[in-house]
Amino acid sequence: MSVRIGLGFSGFPFSGPEALWRWVDACEASTIDSLWLSERLVSAQPALEPFSALAAIAGRTRRLKFGVNASVLPLRDPLILAKECATIDYLSNGRLLTVFGVGADTAPEWQALGVRKGARGRRANEMLALLPGSGAEDNVSHDGEFFHYRDVTINPKPSQSPLPLWIGGSSDAAIERTARHGSGWIGGGAQSPAQIARVISAIKERAAELCRTIDADHFGAGFSYRFGSWDQPAVQRAASALAERLGPDVDPRSRLAIGGSEEIIELVRVFRAVGVTKFVLRPIAIDDADLLGQIQRLAAEVIPTVHQLP
Repeated sequence: MSVRIGLGFSGFPFSGPEALWRWVDACEASTIDSLWLSERLVSAQPALEPFSALAAIAGRTRRLKFGVNASVLPLRDPLILAKECATIDYLSNGRLLTVFGVGADTAPEWQALGVRKGARGRRANEMLALLPGSGAEDNVSHDGEFFHYRDVTINPKPSQSPLPLWIGGSSDAAIERTARHGSGWIGGGAQSPAQIARVISAIKERAAELCRTIDADHFGAGFSYRFGSWDQPAVQRAASALAERLGPDVDPRSRLAIGGSEEIIELVRVFRAVGVTKFVLRPIAIDDADLLGQIQRLAAEVIPTVHQLP
């Protein structure tokens, strides 16, 4: 069992490319396990196209793993996606982590790309059945509701065989997808330990019914953190945004780790107690220097303890 911490960010919280690369270099030089990007194709705010960015990160690093949490399957073509994943994994010597979801109802990409959001679940299910073979096997044929291929071969193959196939989401449909197709699962950043526990238990139960097993250390969760205090403006903004997302009945303080290393480690322990071993933490920061400082303190003060947890 390995407990590991990765780092994620939404949008593009850096002043420019050089600031991003300083941050990536600092992560590479630390014991941080992985880097995670979010997917937003249509946005007035800066946001990187994730697979292009992952390819650049692959070339910049030698140790870090990396992924998208989560890539929205119905927005993509499975053959192009399989080729992208195979290429990045091959060139990085097997460091790509893939997490897939179906996206939110309110996402602007549905209208922008002309994709029927009402069929996104069926489309995602077909892609999940198709993706493992299309990247690793030769002469793949498929005749489905949405996709039709004849004798498709992708080369070079991904270094990992099979590629990780983690699923995001907590609905009954997401639980079924994970149990049927997934090699792991990761929860969203606003979910409580109790909610995470329910989903993990349901996935394991359904996977057993399907005669499948998901490794016990392939369950993840995420939360935002800051070395600082609750009265800082950046923290107040993050708490307000989370409160709006969660609704009036949930205290956002229960979903954020603010303070010192003790507070962050304690929230990790709470999630660990319900079966989580992989973490995507998002630093709350105000500028480039602050982002660097937040991850440097995390690496120095939190990771040595967390990576030794049973």
